Amino acid sequence: MESEIFFDALALNSSGDSLGAERRSGGSGGSPPRGSTAGGEELLGRFSFELATAFAARQDQLTEQGRLLPGAAEAVAEVSCLHGVVQSVLTGTIKPNAVLKLRAFGLDRFFDTEVGGYGSQAYPKGAQLLMTRTRAAEKYGATFGEDATVYIADSTRDVEAARTGGARCLAVASGRSPVSELRAAGADAVFGDLTDTAAVVAAVDRLTLAAAG
Repeated sequence: MESEIFFDALALNSSGDSLGAERRSGGSGGSPPRGSTAGGEELLGRFSFELATAFAARQDQLTEQGRLLPGAAEAVAEVSCLHGVVQSVLTGTIKPNAVLKLRAFGLDRFFDTEVGGYGSQAYPKGAQLLMTRTRAAEKYGATFGEDATVYIADSTRDVEAARTGGARCLAVASGRSPVSELRAAGADAVFGDLTDTAAVVAAVDRLTLAAAG
């Protein structure tokens, strides 16, 4: 999370000063990072603005140097076709930069970024997942319970965040955590990658089947 990195850096340099994939149904901790008081929140806002400005100035590099993981675009597109599905984003990246990343690869149309959770929010992912579910419920007038929400994770910390935030977890070994660690952490479904689109969509459908019924 960019906010966690920011506050950790702020604490180290403050010389001891105290600075401040969901489905519509039919009917890691929750505390902000250390140091996130009013003064720190203001500095985070300024930092996020500068970060977004610098990122936007280099957005052409996204398509020049960036890449989508194999099967990611196909999986996102197919999951969006499931009845009642609302896809959003839960990421350590700040919102403007996350939106630019999605737009660069033509994926923004599949996500409701308004209800997502981002690195500019001074809360861990578990708490952000809870807030994302709440925002989605308020916007769509539907309940997004634990059996109606799937968190696509790539680390053991994300698997833990799914439990904290009340969601099923589909883990993909595309990061530092191998399949064995993701499975041991308690993920409901684990994939080595996203290349088998039908299997990924079936897993999301299965994990939210109770909500759809």
